Amino acid sequence: MAVYFFYGEEDFNIDTEIEKLRSKLNPDFISMSCQTLDNPEYGELINALRTPPMMFGNMLIIINAEDYFSSTKKQFEDNELKDIEESLEHNQEGTDIVFVVKIDREEGKKPDSRKKLFKILSKYNAKEFQVIPTYRTAEIAAWVKNKAKEKGLTIKDDAMELFIEQIGNNLRIFNNELDKLQLTAYPEKTVTKKMIEEICVSNQDLFNITNCLIKNEKDKALLEFKKLTDKKHPLEILSAIQTILRQWIIIKVKANAPVHEVMNLSGIRNEFRINILKKELKDIQTKELINLKNNLYDIEYRLKKGEVIDSLSEVECALIR
Repeated sequence: MAVYFFYGEEDFNIDTEIEKLRSKLNPDFISMSCQTLDNPEYGELINALRTPPMMFGNMLIIINAEDYFSSTKKQFEDNELKDIEESLEHNQEGTDIVFVVKIDREEGKKPDSRKKLFKILSKYNAKEFQVIPTYRTAEIAAWVKNKAKEKGLTIKDDAMELFIEQIGNNLRIFNNELDKLQLTAYPEKTVTKKMIEEICVSNQDLFNITNCLIKNEKDKALLEFKKLTDKKHPLEILSAIQTILRQWIIIKVKANAPVHEVMNLSGIRNEFRINILKKELKDIQTKELINLKNNLYDIEYRLKKGEVIDSLSEVECALIR
């Protein structure tokens, strides 16, 4: 079998590749044949790498390895790295091993390629999964069309334009929205602009929440948020709000930069819209936007890690903190 090294900011595409490998396993024994480890210590990692497949068929071992490349976490000793390298070189027949390093798209930091572990893993099936920049709308549209085709759908041009305008470049949200549109369109196969307007959350909905928060109208922000939870999971709403906050921060920080630079960085392709936002954000401190973004990022991270019991309440607390 094979060893893989998947890393990058586009976690949806990473998850898709892992799911392809998982789909090859015997579904009757999936709970035993698929193992996921979160930054295991040396001993646990070596044991996993040397574990032979059992009687139920092939195995898939997924190793979330973000901490291995962190500057604040303990790293492997040279003799430990040698053992890891040898174990990978003699990977058990019938076992796929996937090292995964998901990067926060807001940080934009890649794993340090100078590290010995990076060099070891790069010898195998290494692939970087990059986020499609928001200004590359043609590339985003091509991805969405392909994903829609997998679901038996086609999207009209005007619907696609609105779809991208509302969602931006978050592929996970696109996929979730396509699932809903598939049900809405049935038995038809074509997604129309009207369907997008009725089913998908618009930037204006998200703007209403964020605008209320900035004005310290937290009661109104919570009402707007609760309305959206009828359409979306709180995690999806958080992710979308993060995108808007990122655009606002860019506009504030780059207030004196050429407009084409702001357009490229923010993904907002409308110069008039950028000028309007500059005026609306004039009296808001950049620090306020960053603090709000950090609060929302914290709860988003905990939601993804499965550390939140009541997601709705936790998000509401993050919004008004």
